[in-house]
Amino acid sequence: MTPSSATGTPAPLTGARFAIGTFAVALATFMNVLDSSIANVAIPTLSGNLGVSVDEGTWVITLFAAANAVSIPLTGWLTQRVGQVRLFVWAILLFVLSSAACGLAPNLMTLLVARVVQGAVAGPLVPLSQALLLASFPKDKSASALSLWAMTATVGPIAGPALGGWITDSYSWSWIFYINIPVGLFAAAAIWAIYRERETPSRKLPIDKVGLVSLIAWVGSLQIMLDKGKDLDWFDSPIIWALGVVALVSFAFFLIWELTEERPVVDLRLFQRRNFLGGTVAISVAYAVFFANLVILPQWIQGSLGYPAIDAGLVTAPLGIFAVILAPIMGRIMPRSDMRVLATLAFIGFAGVFFMRSHYTTDIDRFSLVLPTLLQGIPTALFFTPLTAIILSGLPPEKIPAAAGLSNFARIFAGAVGTSLVATGWNNRTVLHHARLAEQTSINHPAFVDTLDKLQLAAGAGTPKALALLERALNAQATILGLNDIFWLSSVIFIVIIPLIWVTRPVKGAGAGAAGAAGH
Repeated sequence: MTPSSATGTPAPLTGARFAIGTFAVALATFMNVLDSSIANVAIPTLSGNLGVSVDEGTWVITLFAAANAVSIPLTGWLTQRVGQVRLFVWAILLFVLSSAACGLAPNLMTLLVARVVQGAVAGPLVPLSQALLLASFPKDKSASALSLWAMTATVGPIAGPALGGWITDSYSWSWIFYINIPVGLFAAAAIWAIYRERETPSRKLPIDKVGLVSLIAWVGSLQIMLDKGKDLDWFDSPIIWALGVVALVSFAFFLIWELTEERPVVDLRLFQRRNFLGGTVAISVAYAVFFANLVILPQWIQGSLGYPAIDAGLVTAPLGIFAVILAPIMGRIMPRSDMRVLATLAFIGFAGVFFMRSHYTTDIDRFSLVLPTLLQGIPTALFFTPLTAIILSGLPPEKIPAAAGLSNFARIFAGAVGTSLVATGWNNRTVLHHARLAEQTSINHPAFVDTLDKLQLAAGAGTPKALALLERALNAQATILGLNDIFWLSSVIFIVIIPLIWVTRPVKGAGAGAAGAAGH
């Protein structure tokens, strides 16, 4: 049996049990966050093999994200009903089973059903991994627990595109799902063997059916609207209008119902805590900008620079180098530091990196692409852990799963919103720059005539071919100018949101309860 403290709380793990248990929890987290991005680069291949269009194939991403977004905030309620360890292990096993179903899917419909199940059972994995790690580490080492969690949560989305591209090119798209099977089975077995004696109490709670249905309605409709908005030309489409109305009405109803319900399915009263509110808003806005840029950068590298999927993934991969190196250092620094100072330094670092990127050109070399990405790993290491510590500060252990679930839901959902807004903004700015550049393509403009003559001479062809080459160059310039606008705005946003951090009360160290009443 695991020894208990005088308070009845299980004592921290030690020795081999500590090492194996921590590794297994981190591995389950990594498996989950990796799967959220690994399928992205396989969509063209997957769609071709299943005989559907790429637009139809993107539902593989959309439905996973929608199901995941719905289930994450339910973690607190499910934990009370099932228990932390049982819920975590069952979620891993169901994730493995649904991953196998994804790989074996003979058609798109079967794959989409499996992805919905996979997204739904993946929801509790991230918040519960935080709770289990905090319970495994001694109180004075809780900063190390959060640093380890942040490292796995950060490296997963970064490694996903590169790993997914390599697996798809070298083997088959099915293997991006099959790799979850051995990883998940090992993690589930190790976690059950080590943590089952540390199970939290469970009790039969009434199901807030109205709250659950309204949650599914607004989150699902809004997630699908965000994912499909650009393809359907946003509010020029009646489908987007319908989804928007459903999302707005059901969200308003959900908000009123959950705040007045005695046993809500999602505990929105957590937002009454100053540190939870400030920290959640800060990490959500920052993650929206961070993740959106992580999505569009490889798209530009592949689409405009012509890099293969694997190379595009490798260009973004250095982001994880400093995140991994600095994780143990953060565990030592945090107990003696004000979390708000560390988070502020992270935001300033992000602002500097995005400002560097705002000067990209169409003839950029590989080193200039990699350098900002490498440097971005430093603020990334300073980003997740301090803000997570602020969010969870002052909370009793039984509140941690609910708080972690709700804050992770806000963060991940903000990432979806940010990605849609940034993709649309990039497209709009590209169109604007294209129009402005096109205004200069006149026979009355000396620079245009000179450029056209040079292209005709270089191409050894007539005016039509030269004009086609000029149009291609103009498109490339408009695209990079639009992207630079996004990078510059991202830099400004990180500076502007710094005051959100300082709304919170001071927190030194990390982990729930470490700050006492500071979270109130």
